[in-house]
Amino acid sequence: MKITLIPVTPFQQNSSLLVCEATGRAAAVDPGGDLELIHAEIARQKVSLEKVFLTHGHVDHCAGAKALASHYGVPVEGPHQDERFWLEMLPEQSRRMGFPVAEAFEPDRWLDDGDTVRFGDEMLEVYHCPGHTPGHVVFFSRPHRLALVGDVLFAGSIGRTDFPRGNHADLIRSIREKLWPLGDDVTFVPGHGPTSTFGAERRSNPYVADGVGA
Repeated sequence: MKITLIPVTPFQQNSSLLVCEATGRAAAVDPGGDLELIHAEIARQKVSLEKVFLTHGHVDHCAGAKALASHYGVPVEGPHQDERFWLEMLPEQSRRMGFPVAEAFEPDRWLDDGDTVRFGDEMLEVYHCPGHTPGHVVFFSRPHRLALVGDVLFAGSIGRTDFPRGNHADLIRSIREKLWPLGDDVTFVPGHGPTSTFGAERRSNPYVADGVGA
């Protein structure tokens, strides 16, 4: 599986293009905006978009999801149904943040802990990781040791929990009980900023390193 990061929106959110190299089928993760950049990358790689996956309902992660999915005639999968209220608030979110107005929508498939999503010959495991938002999910490729964690965890930091229905204790629990057991060798793509590994964050992240109090 090949992954290309495409920073989008004024928040430079890491939208990801995942490509199954065996089939040339692809999935777009968190297309928050600047869809022309995503279209261009799909065309450059000469791949066929099959799915759109969403980690959560914040505008910089999902404002372009419905338009992208409609353009290619593909379904949107994720996030967890506890994110419904954020998706319903997309018009208000976009106005407040100065984004082009985004319409509310419902994904073709809500995801839950233990689900899987597929594109081409690739399969990703789904982990419900509330805290930053209540319905946040993480996608994990076990064979490729790669996780797409949205705004749960960052290199040297963790997600904010001061948004409506955010919860700091839930976030710490999600990281320690859902992500760390996947393995120190796992590389993760955060919603913003550089990639890192779970092992590196367990050693040095000031919020969730081993030995740091929750």
